[in-house]
Amino acid sequence: MDIICLEVRNIVKVYPGTIALKGVDFKVEKGKVNVLVGENGAGKSTLMKIIAGIEAPTSGDILFKGKKVSFKNSSEAASLGIGIIHQELSLFPNMTVMQNIFVGREEKNKLLTVNKKSQTDKTIKVLKQLNQSIKPSEMVANLRVGQQQIVEIARNVAKEGLEILIMDEPTSSLSSAEVKVLFSVIEDLKSKGIAIVYISHRLEELMQIGDNITVLRDGNIVANSVVENITVDWIVEKMTGLESKNQEKPVSFVSKEEVLKVENLSLYRNGRYIFNNINFSLKRGEVLGIYGLLGSGRTEVFEALMGVNPADSGNIYLNGKNIHAKNVASQIKNGFAYVPEDRQREGLIQTLNIKKNLTLSNLVNYVKHIAINTSLENQSADSMIKQLEIKVSNKELPILSLSGGNQQKVVIGKGMLTSPKIYLLDEPSRGIDIGAKMEVYNIIRRLAKDGISVIVISSELKEIIAIANRILVLSNGILTGELLEDEINEQNLVALSSVAIRSDSTKIGG
Repeated sequence: MDIICLEVRNIVKVYPGTIALKGVDFKVEKGKVNVLVGENGAGKSTLMKIIAGIEAPTSGDILFKGKKVSFKNSSEAASLGIGIIHQELSLFPNMTVMQNIFVGREEKNKLLTVNKKSQTDKTIKVLKQLNQSIKPSEMVANLRVGQQQIVEIARNVAKEGLEILIMDEPTSSLSSAEVKVLFSVIEDLKSKGIAIVYISHRLEELMQIGDNITVLRDGNIVANSVVENITVDWIVEKMTGLESKNQEKPVSFVSKEEVLKVENLSLYRNGRYIFNNINFSLKRGEVLGIYGLLGSGRTEVFEALMGVNPADSGNIYLNGKNIHAKNVASQIKNGFAYVPEDRQREGLIQTLNIKKNLTLSNLVNYVKHIAINTSLENQSADSMIKQLEIKVSNKELPILSLSGGNQQKVVIGKGMLTSPKIYLLDEPSRGIDIGAKMEVYNIIRRLAKDGISVIVISSELKEIIAIANRILVLSNGILTGELLEDEINEQNLVALSSVAIRSDSTKIGG
């Protein structure tokens, strides 16, 4: 018999100028993965914030184990055993992994000081459960986005008395191997009677991990079902109101003009090569994919090309000319643009409005004498908003007022305004809904048609297969393969990305 551990009835949430939730009924079953799905702006995160005590409903009731409750804050919800893993990470970068896992619930010893040994032992245990070798003493700021997501998950899994765990896009930065580990942890939590509320835009994984599914659209519940009775096409149709369409093929290109050539690019840090002897070329109008598991060196290659973290050795040729990627500003001048993996931390300035975020990388071109030509700046922002169909009523609004998909369009638009020759996109569809993903794919295709060369990193196999003309595969900092046309399939990508080789750990120059 299914046991309802939490239920919301007729929940309404009104914000100034919009109704986010319009009388939502939602049940959470004990020991089940309760999937909540919907496009960006459908109201998923708002509903989860209400359940977790972060937001208060305008009206409606919350019942926990059959009793009506109300939460003044997240601490009150946590006291009943409700935890949440946010889509946008809520870690403290200036604290260690162990400190983040125990923040707000520190363990004390007999002297009433923090029991570091106990906390460290428990941190090691939970990270081992997640198949991770991250050191408890490591500063979170030093971790990659995927590792930070693991720490966020560990912080919740480590809590005692957990009854309900809300996971909002928990796999958005994880490799396929790490996703398998997470799914194993979820099964373990289910066996202990813990209820999981699971939100993801990766529809195939919902079918794999979910028990029942509820679909939100425009603040309303439009459908619910047990997962075994539905298909991915059913989810898409309920989410969008449209039938699922087959994804377009990558844009074909005929140019033989080589715009970028990378020779023997290497980066050595902390006693090992992050990547070693990377060689590839890029044609004009080509969409080149880079695939690899977390830690393969894929993002670091982008950072080297963009001058964020320059390589130690090797050459980068742009249109036959050897260039030195000293810093980001010089690479923007050379015609490079970059969409980073973490849009919140690295792609946007959260204190600036939509317009300022769009024009930031191109600001030098709006300066007249010592002042900014606001008319020209407004014209550029309006043009990009129209071109990318960014859904916004006023470009002066805060950037965080936009949905995740529209924030991502702003990051892409910021790069487009610099008139790039080469566009680097790291996980461009991370954490956005299927409709916004299709729009991002179309933007990539449009860039290629316009003769801009694009390099895309993606952890999603189906995505990179759908948009790339050619795919490079990295494993442990080594280029393990290059796939063309008929060679591009999931089996080859997984095999090449799992090659168990290590870069030579001998430092460059000796």
